[in-house]
Amino acid sequence: MSDKDQSPDAGAPLSLGDLPPEFAGFDRIYEQEIRPSLMAREAERVAAAQKAIQTRWIGGAIIAAGVGIGFALLKLPVVAIIVGIIGFGVIGWGNMGISRLAGEAKALIVEPIARQLDLTFTPAPGTCESIYRHKDVGVVPGWDRSKFEDLVTGKRGAVDFELFEAHLEEKRTTTDSKGRTQTTWVTVFQGQCLRLDFHKTFYGRTLVTRDMGFFNRFGGGNGMQRATLEDPTFEKIFEVYTTDQVEGRYLLTPDLMQKLVDLEEVFRGGKLKAAFDGGEMLITVQGGNLFEPGSMFKPLDSADRVQELLKDFAAVFGLIDAVTAGRSKMPPPAA
Repeated sequence: MSDKDQSPDAGAPLSLGDLPPEFAGFDRIYEQEIRPSLMAREAERVAAAQKAIQTRWIGGAIIAAGVGIGFALLKLPVVAIIVGIIGFGVIGWGNMGISRLAGEAKALIVEPIARQLDLTFTPAPGTCESIYRHKDVGVVPGWDRSKFEDLVTGKRGAVDFELFEAHLEEKRTTTDSKGRTQTTWVTVFQGQCLRLDFHKTFYGRTLVTRDMGFFNRFGGGNGMQRATLEDPTFEKIFEVYTTDQVEGRYLLTPDLMQKLVDLEEVFRGGKLKAAFDGGEMLITVQGGNLFEPGSMFKPLDSADRVQELLKDFAAVFGLIDAVTAGRSKMPPPAA
């Protein structure tokens, strides 16, 4: 790798494409604020990338030598293991610089965009309390250990929202035939959590999950019954359960269902679940990793770093707008 390596969009202008009107002007922000701050770190990126590549070759050679000597020559697996650990240690040491730079590049990209949209970005928020609401409505399972990052909070019209990444683990203990116990931590959820507060109470609870085939017959629990969607295309994708069939039909319009499909794609995840309860909509998407700056093996001023982030926010805004539109058309409950 050299400082002459270029990606196809290195130095290219930011294209706003089909983004909503509120994103107008981000091309100027990118050119005047984001790109200069990224390019000020470009030489550092090149050096860190070169070091990472070199140590990967060295570490790989050490691992290969350890396997050859330990297994083939000395017939001692422990030697191969020890040398292998050393090799992986060299690779990890070589990646430290580029990992640190990736975190700093994330801040240089996300924070100016968040400010322009009147959002607050907190890379390490500690505990995100709304995860307990996600658990209450059944869009995440229970857990024993949790970690949160990349919290974004803000407002879209009259709707408050927060978006964060959660990693939830469950502690599991097993006992072997000799009575010895072993504790392991198993990931039960890792992905994006979104909470939308509409400040208007929904009349019932509605749960949206992916179609689970045979298991659909077990329903959504908590007195909910299966709902029929207006669009048969989305009925093949989602299963919906609700305590209020009328409200469910008003909320889950074809436009909203399409926005949910789009959200999975934009968030680069899957197994979306969503629930309307109280005055909130709570959504989870497993997998995916938002707000990452992208590969550190291409120039920092690649415009797609910013374009992907703008698409993330546009997807959230579009979802809020779709729910708001459906909610506004719903008649009040019968007296």
